[in-house]
Amino acid sequence: MGTFKYIIAAFLLVALCAGVVVTGCSSDTAQETTTLMVYSGAGMQEPMDEIAVMFEEEYGIDVVYNYAGSNALLSQMELTEEGDVYMPGETYYLEVAEDKGFIDYKQLVAYHIPVITVPAGNPANISCIEDLANEGVEVAWGDPEAAAIGRLANKILEKNNLYDEVWENIIVTVPTMNELIVYIAMGQADASINWGDVVYENEDIEVVDIPKEQNLIKIIPIGTLVFSEEPEAAELFVDFCASDEAKAVFESYDFPRYPNEEYGEYTEGE
Repeated sequence: MGTFKYIIAAFLLVALCAGVVVTGCSSDTAQETTTLMVYSGAGMQEPMDEIAVMFEEEYGIDVVYNYAGSNALLSQMELTEEGDVYMPGETYYLEVAEDKGFIDYKQLVAYHIPVITVPAGNPANISCIEDLANEGVEVAWGDPEAAAIGRLANKILEKNNLYDEVWENIIVTVPTMNELIVYIAMGQADASINWGDVVYENEDIEVVDIPKEQNLIKIIPIGTLVFSEEPEAAELFVDFCASDEAKAVFESYDFPRYPNEEYGEYTEGE
């Protein structure tokens, strides 16, 4: 009987140890969650937040965003060489990142359309881009060194031979389009150029469209970063953002999906 008890005890000890090992492995596996760090232009925050939830639900991969001006994000990437995905406000910045050797794979998602924004009631009676040069008009501007909309707005002025005249009226430059919204919504400036998709539903702001022949319509790209530690997951996220499902989210926030005959195709270096 004594020998039998020892055998039972030994068996139970082995079984207990085996159970601990199995349970331990299962716990470790459950704790392993892939997380992507995505650099995104501040103007895409609302659709990208919604897309992250959809992506996480479908693939079980967490998404963490770093929102800022497109050029500011590019500088961060260059300094840290960390992160998985880059989504600037226009293709220019992705091409700069490509030239630096940062981009592995890319897709095109939606259009970014600049408009003139004015406070509700339009106190300065702005009706066209030429009015930004009128005497006494106070203009808020995106910082061309930080924000995609600032660089592009300068190009729009140059295209229409208004650069010097309008810059005489600029009272402040800010690093993101969100800060432009604040200036206009609070009536701290008479006008700015901003992305149309971020202001159409703001009751404190009115929009003055820029005719297509005077405007510079841009495309929102997205690409994986060469220093990503999760390259397969990063590519999966890029493709998800370019899917019909995600483009429908962008459309719900007034970003026309790419491609679109009204706005044209993309050409390298545009």
